[in-house]
Amino acid sequence: MAKIMVVEDEEIIRQLIMEELEKWQFETFGTTDFNQVFSDFEREEPQLVLLDINLPVLDGYYWCQKIREVSKVPIIFISSRNTNMDMIMAMNMGADDFVTKHFQIDVLIAKINALLRRSYNYTELSSEMMSHNGITLNVDNGSMEINGEIIDLSKNEYRLLFILMKHNGKILSREKLLRALWDDERFVDDNTLTVNINRLRRKIEQAGIQGYIETKVGQGYIVP
Repeated sequence: MAKIMVVEDEEIIRQLIMEELEKWQFETFGTTDFNQVFSDFEREEPQLVLLDINLPVLDGYYWCQKIREVSKVPIIFISSRNTNMDMIMAMNMGADDFVTKHFQIDVLIAKINALLRRSYNYTELSSEMMSHNGITLNVDNGSMEINGEIIDLSKNEYRLLFILMKHNGKILSREKLLRALWDDERFVDDNTLTVNINRLRRKIEQAGIQGYIETKVGQGYIVP
């Protein structure tokens, strides 16, 4: 489980980000003393830092540069400032990415996962088993178990099943699922999603479970 440090002075935004990250099984730490950002970083040893620009006392650029003096940990700036100069400054100070506020949490999660994969060769961020309605998903090796049978999944099949099971009972749009398939190295089109959903359904049905993934016309897909 990756630990993410959130450096954001607006408490409501900080708590919202941390709550959403924890839903995705990240461990979080939120800085509240903005004189001690670097001390918190050294003590907590996070695998990734989310950093606002406008902070009390010293701005995010300063803390980014300070962290870069001792660590190559991935840093994503989150800011309401969105000019080209802000983005250029962030990258020049050593940031890995830049997200403007009022972002969609799924986009942020995709960026975090991509950076963690690239930086630490993470394949997934949990070492637990996930079970729902007869299927057990092994997040360590990307396989599923149905009626005692171990079934291998492709990377895309695994990602789709993971997010559908994690949000069981909720309709997930095609756009949300496309973002789950997103990889920093390649573009994923709509046809790729359809092909992988069909392959995943076929594997589940061949193992004896029918109708596990339902299509909601005009809305997306759901695991009830």
